[in-house]
Amino acid sequence: MVYTLSGVRLPTVPSVYKLGSNGSSSHADRRNVHLSFFLNSKSNSHALLHLEVLLSGVAVSGMYSKIFCGKSYEGGPQSSTATASEKVLVPGTENDDPSSSIKKLEVPEIVSDNSQASLFYRCFFDRISGDVESSEVELEMEIEDRENLVEQSSSTEAIREEDSATVLLVDGDVEEKFEGTAAATYDTISDESSRVRDRVIPPPGVGQRIYAIDPLLSNHREHLDYRYGQYKKLREAIDKYEGGLELFSRGYEKFGFTRSETGITYREWAPGAKSATLIGDFNSWNPNADVMTRNEFGIWEIFLPNNADGSPAIPHGSRVKIRMDTPSGIKDSIPAWIKFSVQAPGEIPYNGIYYDPPEEEKYVFRHPRPKRPESLRIYESHVGMSSTEPVINTYANFRDEVLPRIKKLGYNAVQIMAIQEHSYYASFGYHVTNFFAPSSRFGTPDDLKSLIDKAHELGLVVLMDIVHSHASNNTLDGLNMFDGTDSCYFHSGTRGYHWMWDSRLFNYGQWEVLRYLLSNARWWLDEYKFDGFRFDGVTSMMYTHHGLQFVTVASHLVSEGKMAFTGNYNEYFGFATDVDAVVYLMLVNDLIHGLFPEAITIGEDVSGMPTFCISLQDGGIGFDYRLHMAIADKWIEMLKKRDEDWQMGDIVHTLTNRRWLEKCVAYAESHDQALVGDKTIAFWLMDKDMYDFMALDRPSTPLIDRGIALHKMIRLITMGLGGEGYLNFMGNEFGHPEWIDFPRGDQHLPDGRVIPGNGNSFDKCRRRFDLASIIAKTYDITILSSRITLCFQL
Repeated sequence: MVYTLSGVRLPTVPSVYKLGSNGSSSHADRRNVHLSFFLNSKSNSHALLHLEVLLSGVAVSGMYSKIFCGKSYEGGPQSSTATASEKVLVPGTENDDPSSSIKKLEVPEIVSDNSQASLFYRCFFDRISGDVESSEVELEMEIEDRENLVEQSSSTEAIREEDSATVLLVDGDVEEKFEGTAAATYDTISDESSRVRDRVIPPPGVGQRIYAIDPLLSNHREHLDYRYGQYKKLREAIDKYEGGLELFSRGYEKFGFTRSETGITYREWAPGAKSATLIGDFNSWNPNADVMTRNEFGIWEIFLPNNADGSPAIPHGSRVKIRMDTPSGIKDSIPAWIKFSVQAPGEIPYNGIYYDPPEEEKYVFRHPRPKRPESLRIYESHVGMSSTEPVINTYANFRDEVLPRIKKLGYNAVQIMAIQEHSYYASFGYHVTNFFAPSSRFGTPDDLKSLIDKAHELGLVVLMDIVHSHASNNTLDGLNMFDGTDSCYFHSGTRGYHWMWDSRLFNYGQWEVLRYLLSNARWWLDEYKFDGFRFDGVTSMMYTHHGLQFVTVASHLVSEGKMAFTGNYNEYFGFATDVDAVVYLMLVNDLIHGLFPEAITIGEDVSGMPTFCISLQDGGIGFDYRLHMAIADKWIEMLKKRDEDWQMGDIVHTLTNRRWLEKCVAYAESHDQALVGDKTIAFWLMDKDMYDFMALDRPSTPLIDRGIALHKMIRLITMGLGGEGYLNFMGNEFGHPEWIDFPRGDQHLPDGRVIPGNGNSFDKCRRRFDLASIIAKTYDITILSSRITLCFQL
């Protein structure tokens, strides 16, 4: 079934608000038709009977109860071998309340209290519950800060009280939570935007507590005070000229297409353009019909009054572009603030779409945001490649088929990649062309809203993988050379080009760039109800060298590699630091936490920048979590060694090596390790043996036995010691049997070299959830062989 917008075909299935009361999909049982194929095909026996790795902790909610108790916890009748408290071992499956009985769990008696194992178990339970005890110094500091900052935090606390009074905790069974809920409950989410506008973002604080937290930072006080001073100056300037950060971040109400009772206004910032006209289906693409005017700030504008019958001048779903006379010639561009863009069948360029459906067709959110979890358990996912079939999956299918799986596995947050529109599918969503538009490959904006609403109904926090670190160099569909110059949204020259990623770099010191990016973050939180972000490529933003370095070979710079951050503070605070970019990160965290106090921000930083996860009031950058990227690199390093060369002290040091009071999200592997060109942990451990020695009807091998055991233990110790949150990429929880290879053709480089593609195949761009599902439905088993002692339930 396809959805048509002015001749553009979009894949879709019926939206949730057009389904029955249960929101079910007609595709619910389509996996079953493949059962005989997987059971009988010898060539696919390695995939079907990939069961040993499937047993490596499929469900986060059950993995540790299986290890310590012998059976999984299912929320119904308690296991006879459960601990005395008879509560689930991992908090959040039933209740994320820090006061829950998870704190009352007892370590199994077989572990001696004075043993190292006992210490490990205690650390594990503390880490996973997010209840790491504060030291006396930390406690004294907290008491002192509460006394000193009570006035500064009063407005923030008022906001939190308001939220706690209106936002429901959604967890457990959906039917139980929403059965008999009054209609008034839904007002809390439907009027959220108006409540957010009334909030006041607290003014900048003193920004000096970082020196008490880490006295070594005093050696770089000049740099840090300058950084904080720049942040405060920007806040003051925004207050003075834009009416405050809250109003400034609503740029989408001023730029792009805005509709009023009398007509449509279109504004665009294009300072390099000599002239501009709005063209599209609505005026038969006539460049002389709707000429725009420019003000002194390089902003072009036009007002289109309603038609005589009162209908808008631009119909919903019609194609639009802006034609500009630029220093580079005549150029047709997709509006920078476009809310939707699509690629017509058989065409290469995308088209901007004026997306403004009638009120009766707009999706209306029904379910309030879940409460922020005490400890994050994140399921990293990609909508397009989440189907079991070799196709591009849709928002609707992900909503109906994948979200329930994520919930059942015990995760409390889903992190979705590739949401912002990107014309090159194989970029994994990281070469963004249209920052305000959700990817049309997966469906319509309303389909995405229904997905997020469903996740909230299930009690899942929804995080977006947002890309503000760079932009696609696509001049046809994106921001590159938007007004015919290379300096509109980006730095000009080499500073504005990322030589490794082949992409453009934003000029974070430019006023309109700040408006654009801050409004972009606000847009996804407000319009789509995302609950936070994982900011991509933050290391690249914070340093002019982007966390990369050239390697000298025979006195020549011939190749590049990652910058080796040693922990020396001079590496963080000096001329290599892009202060404009760091100040932008401070501003966006200030905005997000000021307007959406329950929102979560995670930064992808490999450098370990000090103060990264310290609040703005205290002088930090303001992230809630840092993605602990060193852990995955350490596991790959270890897997390349012989077993006897593994040093547990080295492993534990890497897992626990994080800054005091700065939270981290740990992971053994993410999408990076699952992509073609890299190897997942399962492949590092078992490689080709996965294809021939994992069947139920034939013997295993020592390599497989070792691989399955280590696959489990690596995740156990990573989750136990690695941080205050945990992340897994979809499919890796059961050692997915294939890597990810996006459909792509041969690439012909300017130097004549050809990089072979895969014939545009989707075969390796999907997730084989059906393998686990078919096995679970076919075999009613708890123990498959003498090698498996853990209970396996899906």
